[in-house]
Amino acid sequence: MVVVDDVPAEFAARVVQAFQARIGDLFSIALSGGETARECYERLALEGSEAIDWLSVNVYWGDERCVPADDANSNQLLGRKALLERVGAANAVYPMICHEGPDAYQLRLGSIERLDLVHLGLGPDGHTASLFPDSPALEADPGQLVLLTEDPSGRNKLARMTLSLAGIARSREVIFTVAGESKREALAAVMAGADLPAARVKADKITWIVDPDALGRREA
Repeated sequence: MVVVDDVPAEFAARVVQAFQARIGDLFSIALSGGETARECYERLALEGSEAIDWLSVNVYWGDERCVPADDANSNQLLGRKALLERVGAANAVYPMICHEGPDAYQLRLGSIERLDLVHLGLGPDGHTASLFPDSPALEADPGQLVLLTEDPSGRNKLARMTLSLAGIARSREVIFTVAGESKREALAAVMAGADLPAARVKADKITWIVDPDALGRREA
């Protein structure tokens, strides 16, 4: 776990590092949603404008709400506004589109060996991507990389498309970014080993970037 005051700056630095250490000519990244993600992508656009050759980057999404692409709730819209429009272009951009169903996105992911990096957040209930507590999606077959899902609690009203735990596990690296007091309880539970969706994530390399407010250790 990396504890820093400036989560977006640390995130940007680590994405640049991952890009520079990529195995092939292209680099694949799956984006997330939420306010922390927005701040991370804005900083990445700034810090990575010269350090990353964006024409060598393929952009995917880790999850999406089933709304139009121009809806304020759309993770695609967030990623485009905060990152892609700021860096100008990428080699390829693959948004999740719910009405196409999960099979189309699964086939797209299956056409590449692995994602280089998946960016994830942490919800106050311990969810990550659109994998919610008590969701049947958590027990999906290992061959299912992409799922349509909903929040069983009803707190999140919109239907979603998401990478499954198996889909995330095919990535070379996962970076969680967690900021703010609202995430403190969930982060503490994950650290304590609670059986929450975020705690079930597996990958070759997992890094948690958190700020003192989320960790509960900021000095008065």
